Amino acid sequence: MGLCGSKKRSSRPDVIGSSYSKPPQPSPSSFPPAALNPPKPHPATNTILEKPFENVKAYYTLGKELGRGQFGVTYLCTEIASGQRYACKSISKRKLVNKNDREDIKREIQIMQHLSGQANIVEFKGAYEDKNSVHLVMELCAGGELFDRIIAKGHYSERAASTMCRAIVNVVNICHFMGVMHRDLKPENFLLATKKEDAMLKATDFGLSVFIEEGKVYKDIVGSAYYVAPEVLRRSYGKEADVWSAGVILYILLSGVPPFWAETEKGIFDTILKGEIDFVSNPWPKVSNAAKDLVEKMLTPNPKKRITSVQVLEHPWLKEASDDPIDSAVLSRLKQFRAMNKLKKMALKVIAENLSEEEIKGLKQMFTNMDTDNSGTITYEELKSGLARLGSKLSEIEVRQLMEAADADGNGEIDYIEFITATMHRHRLERDEHMYKAFLYFDKDNSGFITRDELETAMVEQGINDSANIKDIISEVDTDNDGRINYEEFCTMMRSGGVQQR
Repeated sequence: MGLCGSKKRSSRPDVIGSSYSKPPQPSPSSFPPAALNPPKPHPATNTILEKPFENVKAYYTLGKELGRGQFGVTYLCTEIASGQRYACKSISKRKLVNKNDREDIKREIQIMQHLSGQANIVEFKGAYEDKNSVHLVMELCAGGELFDRIIAKGHYSERAASTMCRAIVNVVNICHFMGVMHRDLKPENFLLATKKEDAMLKATDFGLSVFIEEGKVYKDIVGSAYYVAPEVLRRSYGKEADVWSAGVILYILLSGVPPFWAETEKGIFDTILKGEIDFVSNPWPKVSNAAKDLVEKMLTPNPKKRITSVQVLEHPWLKEASDDPIDSAVLSRLKQFRAMNKLKKMALKVIAENLSEEEIKGLKQMFTNMDTDNSGTITYEELKSGLARLGSKLSEIEVRQLMEAADADGNGEIDYIEFITATMHRHRLERDEHMYKAFLYFDKDNSGFITRDELETAMVEQGINDSANIKDIISEVDTDNDGRINYEEFCTMMRSGGVQQR
């Protein structure tokens, strides 16, 4: 029996499907060169990405085709400036027939930008739009699909399966902590970074993913037949459905076949709803009780009784083979934020205060996840335990340093805006109007320059008492040495050093 789920996509919410194309994928984010010193920018109209058209071929050479889906084609591409190879998923706008399709692509890009920087998630390089297509440039994973490796091997040893399972559930844990539900976890959506045996596993294809809305019950039937959770089929589900899908993958890793299968899609759904799992046929008699226990807990039909991603990672079977955790995207962003100069931090705060709910969906959920007592602020203890849940093993001093970096007003707690400012990913800066608004906040007299006096006024407004270092702050950014900061210098500062980058 093949392992493929159906691969349709539709604007109808009741159709099982996967995302519009299935590429190999993403890499470190960077800003495409932008025109500096523009007139006051106007939001782009009639574009999907809400920014002016850009020719992807000005930055990348497109090579051979790597994959093809219903909505687009994935090409090997090479960055002209660096010679670095990536994957470019080009989505034809002709095939985006309605508003839902356009919103789906925008959401996929937002989610990939939000999650970029985490080790087990394919990294996002940038999005470009021209008259005919939207192009997503992403990390190239040369090792192919986990799916193909399962087929080639039949099944994995328990040790190898536990390593793969840990990576997969780590993705689920990061997604949930960062406020995202994947909704289409399956072997085809995990790629191996290289062809080596110990290659890192990377999650890809976030075309069906959504930002989790607190208290919302999801009803759309989406996913792929073998991996869909029973509560999804009953049209009432939440993030627990991702753990079920990961449990199905684990069952396949250990046995080579899916736990629920039939000759038709309807037949598969019927067996999922029955929920009877075969632990009798080969090779299950030889599989350890600990492994079977974890599979059973992940495939518990009642989502309220199902094990969580955090509990999966704490399960004895996985802990035996556990590796040192990899620093998370959140942690790396906080570390970067700590090293930023004061002007950039202030500018980020101005941008954070002007971001729409839409642009900070995932960050809002992360703040809620860390603010365990619902006080509206994050204490040292909450930051420490939140980072630990993301797999970080920081010393007391390191957590304290991160706390001080994010705590702009020095009151010993991080409030919502401080958290958004410190963890905001660099992609939030991609829109010129954000950058321009931030510049105008400092340039009080609209002269086109930020002067020493204007910077001092802004620092007082922000509650930062560091006027002694104003000269140093200006000289760090003032590349033409005229004693003030123009818009070009301001943009260069904001885009340099990989804001919140690993």
